Amino acid sequence: MPCHECGSVRARVVLGSWAGAIGVRGSGTAGETSASQEEDRSPHGVSICARSQEAPPPPLKIQPIIIGTAGHIDHGKSSLVRLLTGTDPDRWAEEKERGMTIDLGFARMTLPDGRQVGLVDVPGHERFLRNMVAGATGIDLVLLVVAADDGVMPQTREHLEIMDLLGVRDGLLVLNKIDLVEPGMADLAVEELREVTRGTFLEDAPVVRVSATTGEGIEQFKDQLEQRASALTPRQADGVFRMPVQRVFSAKGFGTILTGIPVSGNVRTGDLLEVLPRGGKGKVRGLQAYHEGTDQARAGHSTAVNLSDVDHKEVTRGAVLATPGYFKAQTMLGATLRILHSTLGGIGNRTPIRLHLGTAEVLGEVILLEQDQMEPGEEGLVQLRLEDPVICAPGDHFVLRRASPMETLGGGVILEESRYRLKRFKGFVIDELARQVQSLGSSEALLESHLLRASEHWLSVEDLTVILKLPKDEVRALLSTLACRELTVELAPGRWIHKQVLLVVQDQLRAAVNSWFEANPTRSRMDVRDLRSGINLDVALTDQLLERLVQAEEFQRVGAGMVAPADRTVELDEVTRGRREKILSLLREGNYQPPTSSEMAAALGLGSNDLRTILQLLVDEGEVVHISGEMFLWAEANQKMREAVISNCERNGELKIPELRTALGTTRKFLIPVLESFDSSGLTQRRGAGRVLRSR
Repeated sequence: MPCHECGSVRARVVLGSWAGAIGVRGSGTAGETSASQEEDRSPHGVSICARSQEAPPPPLKIQPIIIGTAGHIDHGKSSLVRLLTGTDPDRWAEEKERGMTIDLGFARMTLPDGRQVGLVDVPGHERFLRNMVAGATGIDLVLLVVAADDGVMPQTREHLEIMDLLGVRDGLLVLNKIDLVEPGMADLAVEELREVTRGTFLEDAPVVRVSATTGEGIEQFKDQLEQRASALTPRQADGVFRMPVQRVFSAKGFGTILTGIPVSGNVRTGDLLEVLPRGGKGKVRGLQAYHEGTDQARAGHSTAVNLSDVDHKEVTRGAVLATPGYFKAQTMLGATLRILHSTLGGIGNRTPIRLHLGTAEVLGEVILLEQDQMEPGEEGLVQLRLEDPVICAPGDHFVLRRASPMETLGGGVILEESRYRLKRFKGFVIDELARQVQSLGSSEALLESHLLRASEHWLSVEDLTVILKLPKDEVRALLSTLACRELTVELAPGRWIHKQVLLVVQDQLRAAVNSWFEANPTRSRMDVRDLRSGINLDVALTDQLLERLVQAEEFQRVGAGMVAPADRTVELDEVTRGRREKILSLLREGNYQPPTSSEMAAALGLGSNDLRTILQLLVDEGEVVHISGEMFLWAEANQKMREAVISNCERNGELKIPELRTALGTTRKFLIPVLESFDSSGLTQRRGAGRVLRSR
């Protein structure tokens, strides 16, 4: 066919071969259907002539919102989408033959000012509710459709409840098929619709009466829809890119195509993305938003991603396409749960469930953390323990259905990706999750909440980027904001702690030091290694806290690896002073051949504990050096031996032990342990069978 622009014959270009990715069903869809798997044969490519390639059309003006349908089967949802967009959302041959939507359908609608919005058509039959929930992910505005001749039906109520559970907060009530009933019957249907939506987010929504068959009321419907869509706050594109996969297929010459509605962030051609939970990675070869090629797509866009190095056979609906490094597959989730008023009998602890999260459906069980039974209409804190891992973020909405028989139980919001099985009826668990509830909707509050409840007491910027699902620069900006409000402290480069937590762990460290000195009243200094082992804190955190208190002059460094309170003094009683002098005298007399601790205890008639106390006192004072085991050396003798070793090595190039032994008037029994201590302290080092001075 000649091109209407230049008269040349149209040519299907490379990009066009997957331009309909959002609007067609290809192989690999994980829909719950017995429909034929043959691909839609209608031409969905973009035909571009040579002139149009030279002067491409201006980029689409996209309103980043998604409109979705909801309602009972055969109430005309798909027909309304066709009237609004000119696109038939039902593309499976079986759907056309049976006149029933089985899987998700997508179309785009142009607002009066030229902006594009997406439309998602969901199946109404209860058998395909899993597909309906998958399609509802990302919906900002819902069209609840009710047929005037049927009125409100079971799936009308269930879809309304699901939209509410998924966080949808705006929409229109559409009374379809008014051509089939008398005006009075339509009025009754409107009253019933008002009754079923009372107390819901659609309580004050406009009601429009239409006929998808005759076109009656369609213009008023369009006006209302356009007003509602234009007034809706566009979805923000902050955070890192994440897109639950609704559809996957392979296009010849391109490879794997993944489609869906991004829920956060944005993506550009050339970006590296990973497919979770399997973890395969690939570069973005091409992007489309609303069937048109683009260099960038964002949250709220109906998007198709052409991904390299990923086999489409390895990806199914329920997977997530995301920026690498931020998301991990989880099988335990802390959450809030609200049980629907329509749920008969409520639920008990460990009830088997089907979790619908994003486009995923996973079996598991629900652990009630605050009660043994949740009755209809009740809300509470729970942990979801799943059979298969899922990808999520705090604030994600979910739906729970009974594992069997399949009945919608309720839904709620994800609070955390749990590292451990949460214990029921534990006050600290409830308090921490309640704090998470309060922080939802605010990245700043969520960051503060995680710092307050960090299991290691402090977190790195890298840890926080994964927890918050935000880029590093955004996390650093949030941390700086909290620091300006004196809520957070950067305790070490890139490691942050909440001010309240800092005060608590500093008190822990003070208490540990004080407790140690109370147990060791004759000691003037404490080995930092004893402090680390005696306090239940991360070693690096302990060192940073200690340094902070040294800088504040609360503590002081006393020798290598030793610490003491700044005002530490030791008062000795007369007995202890006498023992001190006797032990020091023995070590002075022994000089380079000191008595062992056992020999000193026997000579003085002291118990091993009493002797150890005095020896440690002398070590703290610097009068004595502990060489190893039972060997202690007078500090002056140790210094002279050190000087002798240096002189010997400098004179001979390496240590001549016989010469040193003669010079000091000692034996190998005493000399070798001292030389090994010099090796450990860094004075000397072994070279072959000998020793040399360590290079400075």
